Amino acid sequence: MSEQPGPTDEYQYHSGAPDLGDPSTGNWSIRCIDVHKRLGGVPVLNGLNVAFPDETITVVLGPSGTGKSVLIKHIIGLMFPDSGDVVVKGQSVPSLTLPKLLALRRKIGVLFQDGALFGSMSVFSNVAFPLRQHTDMAEAQIAEIVKQRLSDVGLMEAIDFMPNQLSGGMRKRAGFARALVMEPEIVIFDEPDSGLDPVRTALLCDLIQEMHKVYGGTYIVVTHNIASARQIGEYIALLWRGRIVEAGDAERMFSSENPFVRQFLSGSAEGPLTMD
Repeated sequence: MSEQPGPTDEYQYHSGAPDLGDPSTGNWSIRCIDVHKRLGGVPVLNGLNVAFPDETITVVLGPSGTGKSVLIKHIIGLMFPDSGDVVVKGQSVPSLTLPKLLALRRKIGVLFQDGALFGSMSVFSNVAFPLRQHTDMAEAQIAEIVKQRLSDVGLMEAIDFMPNQLSGGMRKRAGFARALVMEPEIVIFDEPDSGLDPVRTALLCDLIQEMHKVYGGTYIVVTHNIASARQIGEYIALLWRGRIVEAGDAERMFSSENPFVRQFLSGSAEGPLTMD
């Protein structure tokens, strides 16, 4: 799949700025407004406009290398735009002082591709780490919360295991438990299906849906796996060349007449996306 502009207008399949919602309604947890970001002189986010609805599982899809991970880093405040704004829970992330940024991050849980577990800590200590780092809870209270989260993800039997004793799927679940332990308002999944076979991917998607029903919040799943998008996506945003091609509820997106959207979501070789 190529990310190089062709001889025609490279944005001809982008159907205009998606609905960013009315910020006064409070129905949109995250809004990216005309975000530009260059890395090494190369534009990665190129006038990005997108909003993520509250209490919804949003799937951000797109070919590899199209800016999905950079988008995540902007939401968390690990990167800041060259221009434009990223608004999370009503706060402009680039404008926050460090203490306010750290406070905002405590409202966000992240499940990284490999679980990002500390290799020298047990599963229990990995999941307990955010509570020990960011709260003054007593150890008995921490233990109660950690055991509940591990039970949620079906890992109580591995509570004393070290990360090197876990399978890939178990590491994902341990990372998920840690992402949930602070009861975040926003949970971000960075390629959660990476390295998993189709069955374990489907089981992880089931778990994501189940946890969303229990705990609510704004879930953002960043992936290029169309099967995952079909299984859990309630709202879908398709990112290409640093902009959103189209965004909307799943039913609308999977019936889109946009040639690029139709090709990508069907996995077809026929269409504007090529290997050139």
